[in-house]
Amino acid sequence: MNAEYVIEDPVIAGVAARAAIGTPGVVRLEPGLRGLVTGWTRAARQRWQGLDPAPADGVRVRTADGRVTVRIDLVTAAADQAAAVGRAVQRAVGRSVTEQTGVVVDEVSVSIMDIEPR
Repeated sequence: MNAEYVIEDPVIAGVAARAAIGTPGVVRLEPGLRGLVTGWTRAARQRWQGLDPAPADGVRVRTADGRVTVRIDLVTAAADQAAAVGRAVQRAVGRSVTEQTGVVVDEVSVSIMDIEPR
């Protein structure tokens, strides 16, 4: 018997959010206006289904034509170089999503929304 498993985008977003916030130099995820609307919609849908929404503010996942794209908006610490933090987040998110879900992420885009002073 063959079974098919589907990993939904909100699960991928939750895993990506935990990986991103756990990366040294990341102060917090920053949802922005588009992220807030997406997050509210996702949370409402999950609550309607009786699920507790996974914290994924600042993370958007898009699955199209078998390709998975993750977009992350975040704030870094002033003590760290923003570009290096962004690259580290890209690696951590790609690795964590694949390890925890089996889904290979085709692209991880990181937007540095702000740099927090010390």
